[in-house]
Amino acid sequence: MIIGLTGGIATGKSTVTNYLQDKYKLTVYDADIYARNAVTPGQPAFDTICQRYGAPVLTPDGQLNRAWLGERVFSDSSERRWLEALIHPWVRQQYAQIYQQFATSDAPVVLSIPLLFEAQMTDLVQQVWVVWCTTGQQYQRLMARNACTPTPAQARITAQLPLALKMLWADQRLDNSGTLAHLYQQIERCLMPHLKK
Repeated sequence: MIIGLTGGIATGKSTVTNYLQDKYKLTVYDADIYARNAVTPGQPAFDTICQRYGAPVLTPDGQLNRAWLGERVFSDSSERRWLEALIHPWVRQQYAQIYQQFATSDAPVVLSIPLLFEAQMTDLVQQVWVVWCTTGQQYQRLMARNACTPTPAQARITAQLPLALKMLWADQRLDNSGTLAHLYQQIERCLMPHLKK
């Protein structure tokens, strides 16, 4: 069973994957890690980004200035789409290899893909889990995590598909608006049918 874990930004995907790894020792493949690797020096995407934006996109030590790039792409939807079109095919290629490896495996494997629907990668998973919380909680958590104001938080939230749509398309919905204990109970309920007896 290949589980595709998604949700909105700051809804609690990491909380879910940490629990699955710590308690059940499941293997988790995180799209954010692949996306970061795609734009490291030496990768084709890194050179393409540098050509497009020039010196401002680099830190003094020659790494990608993620904060600058994030502000740029989340304030301009056309720039965000350009960057996603550059990175998503590379991430998809990594996941396609994982799918071939684990599609017939008995043990559950988790692909954590924040933009699972947006990047059209649902064909690479066998079950979709969406973790959600209230819109107010999402804003509060994102602003606390990123130390940002409501305006950039809103830009990042609205850049993704609405949570209501993701929940509509999900096989399992994990409510992270309450206590951790309640979230963990839901995870266990969803996972139990896929564990070996």
